[in-house]
Amino acid sequence: MASHEVTVEAGYVHGYSEREAVRLGEQADTLAALVHAGTAYPAGSRVLEIGCGVGAQTVHLAQASPGARITAVDRSHDSLAQARARVATHAPGADVEWHRADLFDLPFPDAEFDHVFVCFVLEHLPNPRQALTALRRVLRPEGTITVIEGDHESAFFHPASAYARAAIECQIRLQSAGGGDALIGRQLQPLLAQAGYDDVVVRPRTVYTDQTRPALVDGFTRNTFIAMVESVRDDALAAGLMSAGDWDRGITDLHRTAQADGTFHYTFFKAFAVNPSGVATTGR
Repeated sequence: MASHEVTVEAGYVHGYSEREAVRLGEQADTLAALVHAGTAYPAGSRVLEIGCGVGAQTVHLAQASPGARITAVDRSHDSLAQARARVATHAPGADVEWHRADLFDLPFPDAEFDHVFVCFVLEHLPNPRQALTALRRVLRPEGTITVIEGDHESAFFHPASAYARAAIECQIRLQSAGGGDALIGRQLQPLLAQAGYDDVVVRPRTVYTDQTRPALVDGFTRNTFIAMVESVRDDALAAGLMSAGDWDRGITDLHRTAQADGTFHYTFFKAFAVNPSGVATTGR
C-alpha cells in the first residue's frame, strides 16, 4: 500500500464519544483481574491516579483498596463528571477526590502521595519520559509508581489477515501522528529508569481468547480491541491510509478472529518502580 503523510490533531486518538466511554468501561471490567492483580494499597495511603478518564480504572482501584485515599486527575470536565457518577454507582463510599489538572502542572505539594497509578495514559503523550519525571515531584521518597500500557504490535490472531493487520497499523500511525505511541508498553523499563526511578520491574500481562473463553472474546476481542480500531475509520480513510474497501475487509477479518474457530492474543505490560530518596525533582 502507498505511504502517506499523516496529520491529525494531538490528543486522545479515540475521541470522547459515548461509545468510547462504554468501550473504556468494558475494557476495565474485562481486564480487571489481569490489570489490577497485585495492586492494592494500604488503608490511609494517599494514591494519585493520573488520567482517570471516565473512572473505569478508578472503580477497580477503589474496590481493591477500600481504605485508600484516592486523588483522581484528568484534563476533561466531561470525563470527570462521568467518573464521579461511575464511582458513586460501582464503589459507593470510596474515598476519592477529583481534580481537573494537567500532568505537568499538578496542584499538589511536593511528596504529597505514597503511590501513583498510571494506566493507558503514557501512550497518548508526546513526552512520556518527562511525564514520569514530573510525577516524581508529588511522589514521596520511597513511594511507588505503577504504570500499565499496551503494545498494539503484540496483537496476533487466527485466521491471519494482511488487511486486518493493515487496519491495526492505521490506528498505530494515527496515534503516532497525534504525538502518542501505541507501542509504548515495550518501552516502560527504560522510560522509568531514564526518569530516575529505582527497582524497576516490568512484567507482561497476556490476554488470549478463543471459543473456550467467551467472556474474553466479547469483552476484549470484540468490545475492546476491535472497537478501538473501528473508532479511527474516518481518520484513516481521510488520511488515505487505506481504501474504504480494504478497511472494511480488514475489520471483517478482525471480527472473524472472534468467531468459533478464531483466536486472538494481545500483551499488556505492567511496571512497578520506586521513587528514590533524595532531592525531589520538578520534572519541568
